[in-house]
Formats: sequence, structure tokens, C-alpha cells
Amino acid sequence: MQLNSALRVGFLAMAALVGGASVSNAAEGSVSIRILKAGFVVGGSAGEGVLTFNGRRYPLSIGGLSYGFTFGASETRFRGRVTNIRRASDIAGVYAQGGAGAAVGRGAQVIVLTNQKGAILELTGAQSGLIVSLDLSGLALSLK
Repeated sequence: MQLNSALRVGFLAMAALVGGASVSNAAEGSVSIRILKAGFVVGGSAGEGVLTFNGRRYPLSIGGLSYGFTFGASETRFRGRVTNIRRASDIAGVYAQGGAGAAVGRGAQVIVLTNQKGAILELTGAQSGLIVSLDLSGLALSLK
């Protein structure tokens, strides 16, 4: 019985090492995004950006919808990083969020989003325009 326990512990340790190695293969890149948002109850957003990853620049296309209380229009310019990606295409996907906010003139934004592949966007930016929102929204990023 002790031999079985020792084998089980050894197997679990190997699995943890192999699992840890795959996590350590994940890398990060930098992101610059511009998003235009407008709406009245149902909102829409569109934009573009650039992912810089492993010394290369990849153009991004952005689109999205929101539903809830949304009124007005705004432009937000985000900069930040994307983590937990192994290749540039891992940034592509749908990022969902629920939130509340308002901007009159200029305001600051900070968001952290995750897609279905596990990519994590950590962004800060400046928002300008006139918008009030309390909504659920989805943002789809794709490589051009």
C-alpha cells in the first residue's frame, strides 16, 4: 500500500510539473485599442487596434453590442497588456462584461477582461464624449 501511495504522489508531482510547464509557456503582449460606442437602450461599439507580440504588430478589429440602459456616445482609447497567450490568435474572441459608467467630457477607464481562450486584457484609457450606461456588453476582438 505504501508503494501505491508513493507512486500516486510521484505521478501527481509529475503532472503538476508538466501542467506548470504549459502555463509557463504563456506569454504577454501589448495592446492599443480605439473604441467608439453609441446607444439608446441597445448600444453598439466598433473600433480597431494593434497587438504587439513577439516583436510583431498585428492589426485588430473590434465590434460589440450592449443591452441595458445606454444613452449617448463616446470614444475610448485604451492601452495595456494581454497576458496568458501562446500565439497572437489567442487574443481573438469574445470578452463579456457588466458595468456602469458615465462620461461627460473626459473620464478615465480601467478594465480587465478575459476571453474563452483564457487571454486576459488589462487596459487603462481615457474616454471622451457624453454617455451614461448600466448594461451588459460583449466585445469581439479579431485579427485583421
